[in-house]
Amino acid sequence: MSGKQRRKDRNDSSQVKLSKLLSNILRHSAEKRGLEIGDDGFVKLNDLLKLQQFKGKSVEDIQFVVENNDKQRFSLKTENSELYIRANQGHSIEVKDLELEKITDHEQIPTVIHGTYLNRWKFIEKEGLRKMNRNHIHCSIGHFGDPNVKSGLRANCDLFIYINAKKAMEDGIEFYRSSNGVILTSGINGCLKPEYFLKVVNKNDIILFPRDS
Repeated sequence: MSGKQRRKDRNDSSQVKLSKLLSNILRHSAEKRGLEIGDDGFVKLNDLLKLQQFKGKSVEDIQFVVENNDKQRFSLKTENSELYIRANQGHSIEVKDLELEKITDHEQIPTVIHGTYLNRWKFIEKEGLRKMNRNHIHCSIGHFGDPNVKSGLRANCDLFIYINAKKAMEDGIEFYRSSNGVILTSGINGCLKPEYFLKVVNKNDIILFPRDS
C-alpha cells in the first residue's frame, strides 16, 4: 500500500469516527452534555466544539463531514452570524420540529425498505420492527420506486424488509420523510407488526417471508 493510500485511509477513518461522534451527541446526548438544543434540533457549533470529545477539531472539520456524509445525516445553518448544526433524523431525545414531511399518499413511497441484520430476523419475524430507543423506525425508499435498488441503506445490511405502506396507512400508521430523504414511522405504539411486511429477503435476494405454504 502506498503512503498516499495509507494517508487517505487514515483520513477516511478519522471522518467516520467524527461522523459517529456527531451522531451520538446530536441524536442522543446533547442535553446531558449541557448543550442547548432548539425545537428544530439545532445546537450552536461553537458550543459543540467546546466539548472535550472535539478537542483539536475545527469548524472546517465539521463542515467537511456534513458536506461529504454519504447519507446527509447532518445540516448546518447560519443564524445571526452564528453557525448551528443538527442531525436530520435518528433522535432518541425529543425534537419537536425536525421539518418532517408527512406522507399523505402511499404512492409517494411505492417502495419502502428497512435494512437490518439476519441475526435479528427470528425476533423481528415474531415481534415486528420496533423503534427501540429512537423516536422512529427508519426506512429507505427504492431509487425512483425501483424495488431492486436498495438505496440509502447501510452497506453491511444483510436483511431487507419491504413494508406494505398502503396497508399500514389504511390502518392509520403515519409515515414521514426527513430532510435527507429517510422514511420514518413510529408504527403503532412504536412497533410495525409483521402483518405490514410485503416480503423479507436476505442479501442474496432469497425470500424469507412470506414463507411457502
